[in-house]
Amino acid sequence: MKQFSYIAATTIVSYLLLMLCVYGPKRIYIEDAPSFVPRKARIAAVGDLMQHLPQLNAARQADSTYNYHQSFKYIAPLLREADIAIVNLETTLSHSGPYSGYPTFCSPAAVAGAMADMGVDVATFANNHCCDRGGRGIRSTIEILDSHRIPHIGAYADSIDYKQNNICYLKRRGISFAVVNYTYGTNGIPTPKGCVVNLIDSVRIAADIASIDKRFADCIIAVMHWGNEYERHQNSEQRALANLLKRCGVDIILGSHPHVVQPFEIDNNGKITVYSMGNFVSNQRKRYCDGGILATIDIEEVAPNKFKYSLSTMPLWVKLPHYTILTPEAAYTEELTEAEKQSYNIFVSDTEKLLGATIK
Repeated sequence: MKQFSYIAATTIVSYLLLMLCVYGPKRIYIEDAPSFVPRKARIAAVGDLMQHLPQLNAARQADSTYNYHQSFKYIAPLLREADIAIVNLETTLSHSGPYSGYPTFCSPAAVAGAMADMGVDVATFANNHCCDRGGRGIRSTIEILDSHRIPHIGAYADSIDYKQNNICYLKRRGISFAVVNYTYGTNGIPTPKGCVVNLIDSVRIAADIASIDKRFADCIIAVMHWGNEYERHQNSEQRALANLLKRCGVDIILGSHPHVVQPFEIDNNGKITVYSMGNFVSNQRKRYCDGGILATIDIEEVAPNKFKYSLSTMPLWVKLPHYTILTPEAAYTEELTEAEKQSYNIFVSDTEKLLGATIK
């Protein structure tokens, strides 16, 4: 019996050793947990791009074409460097004119060419001058922007255009954005038949934001044409509307229309409101109106799908006769008269005091 047990045991051990040799030990692979790589992006936004008659005359060349290089040569690199550049286009565009300034703006198609050269990613078009040339003006402006592959929001050629573009979805560096745009009015000009203009209406705005597909919107931006012209502080309506937008889920609010810079706010949740960025470029020369700011917002993912927003501002001052937009660096290198230096320094000082911090 003992001999049998010994033989059986030996057989079993031999079998197990054979199986181990054939199949080998079971390997357990433990994959490293994926490391968190934060996503980052930068938004650059400016205020009202206007075209008064003196600006048109300054851009007109001997061959009757229009060239805006002198106007935008210093600001263009900063907009190109951003992942998303946003500009309020406060004029209609046309291939043939007749061109005009205030009160009914119509500008050459070369303006859109300059915007494309600057790297503008979104042209906001819901403002009080979008209807200046009626339906024809809205349609020609959109056609020209489309030809330069510049997305438009806020005013639309027809219901199909509205359905396709009412919410502008963009994706940069892995971060998804949704942009909306509204205006307080159109200077009493009715919305042309067949066209659509996004007017400020709390119910409509809430519905639009609720319709945003959050799978394609890590960040929601609202560009608002609001407030009172030439008032350097936001009014109660702007504050109330900003609160509504943030409650609806908007992360960044960018304001235009007052033609002067207004303060910004960053709430406890890190959401940013820039009440007015002032004039990007115009022929308005009185104090506070002869410039604006570049609002730069850096977006950083601090945890999976959680983002932090940081705002910096830069003063932009417009120099005649070519309506050259001067950054602080350009102001030191560009040749300025004593009167121009004084006007520039007054604008920068006024803006610094208003925003409560030294602007670099």
